[in-house]
Amino acid sequence: MSEEKGLQVEQKELVESEAERTRDRPVFVPRTDIYETDDMVMLMANMPGVDKDSIDISVERNILTISGNVDAEEPGGYSLAYAEYRVGDYERSFSLSSEIDQDNIEASLTDGVLSLKLPKVGPKTKRISVKAG
Repeated sequence: MSEEKGLQVEQKELVESEAERTRDRPVFVPRTDIYETDDMVMLMANMPGVDKDSIDISVERNILTISGNVDAEEPGGYSLAYAEYRVGDYERSFSLSSEIDQDNIEASLTDGVLSLKLPKVGPKTKRISVKAG
């Protein structure tokens, strides 16, 4: 019995928001993989078309928010006849646990993939000295 391998078509998930936006375009939830080791959590978010200058990453009240704007480029002298790829911006938020060292988060962007390294806080062992009295 042979197994057929076909192309998988993934639909982009739109962000549902009641807030008014300043840009008139759709906002998508970037697909994200999360990896964890003993000392770090790694997020890898697919954000095609975003460059490093149009990404905003913030942490407020233990919520990590990533957003990226995409500027559509159309080839000169042509008009769009058919499109399978919708251009839009990206936005997603993650709740951070107290295990994450929020002051040392690192971010990099390579080929449309945003990588975030979230280091874990080291063990906090406090020695208490005993005084003879």
